[in-house]
Amino acid sequence: MSKRQSAFGRGFLYGLYQKKLRRQLEGQQLPRHVAMIIDGNRRWAKLKDLETAAHGHRAGAAKYREFLVWCDDLDISVATLYLLSTDNLTGRSPEELTELFTIIGDLAEDLSHFRDWRVQHVGSDAGLPEQLKSQLKAAHERTASNTGLHVNLAIGYGGRHEIAEAMRRIVRNHSDEGHSLEALAELLTPELIGEHLYTKGQPDPDLVIRTSGEQRISDFMLWQSAHSELYFMEALGPDLREVDFLRALRDFSRRNRRFGA
Repeated sequence: MSKRQSAFGRGFLYGLYQKKLRRQLEGQQLPRHVAMIIDGNRRWAKLKDLETAAHGHRAGAAKYREFLVWCDDLDISVATLYLLSTDNLTGRSPEELTELFTIIGDLAEDLSHFRDWRVQHVGSDAGLPEQLKSQLKAAHERTASNTGLHVNLAIGYGGRHEIAEAMRRIVRNHSDEGHSLEALAELLTPELIGEHLYTKGQPDPDLVIRTSGEQRISDFMLWQSAHSELYFMEALGPDLREVDFLRALRDFSRRNRRFGA
C-alpha cells in the first residue's frame, strides 16, 4: 500500500470515528461552559526541532480557534482559554513574552472578526504592554453586542490573584459607602465574591480540560471550578484533534455530577 493510500485510509477511519462520537453525544447533557488549558506548546516545538518556542505558541494559537469552532458547532455557550498566567509574566524570558504578546494580540484580533462571537479579556492588565491592552479592549468593544459563543481570554490571569482582587474591591466599595468591617462580615457570601470576579454574570465552567498529560490546574479558575469536572489528555496542545475533544465531552456526559452532595 502506498503512503497516499495509507493516509487516505487513516483519514477515512478518522472520519467514521468522529461521526460515531458525535452520534453518541446526541441527546446527551453537554457543558454550557468549557475551560481549556492548551498546554505543551514549547515541548511540541522542541520535538519538532523548531528554533524557538514561538513556533509552538503560534501552533497552539491556531488550535485555539479550531477548538472554539468545535465548541460553537456543539452550541456550547461559553469557552475560556488560559493563554497567559500571572506566573508566566515573571517566569518566562523577555524574548518569549514579547513573542507571546504579539501572538495573543493577533489571536484576539482574529477572533473578534470571526462568526458572532463575543470576546472578553479576563485577567489583570498589570504587566501587559500597551499595544496588547489596546487590542484586547478593541476586541471586547467590537464584539460586545454579539450574541454567539462567549469567549473568555484569560491573560495576565491567576486564580488566587483574582480572588484577592475581588476581596479588595468588596472592601473598598464597602468602605467608600461608610460601612464598618463588622457590617461587611455579616454581608460577605460566596455569591457576593462571585459578583466581583472577572467572570461575573457567567456560568461556572462545567468542564475543565488540560492537554499535554499534566494533571494540575495551575492557578486557573480556582473559585469557579469548585464543582467542575476535570479532564486530562495526553496530546500536546498543537496536536489536539476534534476526536480528543469529543471523547472529553463523551466522558463528561457519562459522569454523575454531585456538586458536593
